[in-house]
Amino acid sequence: MRILVVDDDRSLVRALRKGLEAERFAVDVALTGADGLWQATEHSYDAIVLDVMLPGMNGYTVCARLREAGNWAPILMLTAKDGELDEAEALDTGADDFLSKPFSYVVLMARLRALMRRGARERPVVLTAGDLRLDPASHRTWRGEVPVDLTPRQFSLLELLMRRPGEVLSKQEILGHVWDFAFAGDPNIVEVYVRQLRLRIDEPFGRSALQTVRLVGYRLDPDGG
Repeated sequence: MRILVVDDDRSLVRALRKGLEAERFAVDVALTGADGLWQATEHSYDAIVLDVMLPGMNGYTVCARLREAGNWAPILMLTAKDGELDEAEALDTGADDFLSKPFSYVVLMARLRALMRRGARERPVVLTAGDLRLDPASHRTWRGEVPVDLTPRQFSLLELLMRRPGEVLSKQEILGHVWDFAFAGDPNIVEVYVRQLRLRIDEPFGRSALQTVRLVGYRLDPDGG
């Protein structure tokens, strides 16, 4: 089994390499994001251990570019940061798991073994609704050939609607999927995000795909002209 470790902390890299080789893994090392991206592109790996804070090109960018290129080797992302937003960004850019520094080597090995048992996953299908396209893998959206920039929450809302085209989704259903079931804020936040989406995917293009069904909820009409 072959593993790529991408981290600029030389002492950590030496320790990981020694431990992984003792477990009979073949280990390659990269100290920069650019070198890690090149090695992961040129060679096949059973798993990649990827640090977020790298010189030149950070781990999020490396991960996103690999996924955009169709490379779905399992990625365990390491970060010195600790917080929901950093963990969410790791997963949103295509990582399979994350581990905050400092971490237990035993836990790292357990997570690596779990990732390798699952193997490389397939690239998610690009969703389409008329000329609207959404790529879950690269976290990108287009109307026709025009890229549409969305925040992570706007992207999640649009992805939910595009996975269920033509269906009317209530505010509570949207909150449960895009926020979470424990959300205790104002449910009218959904209206705010629906309006933001319309300003990005519909109004600049003279479309009305994102529709309000009064007293019921919202739906995405693929043929909304």
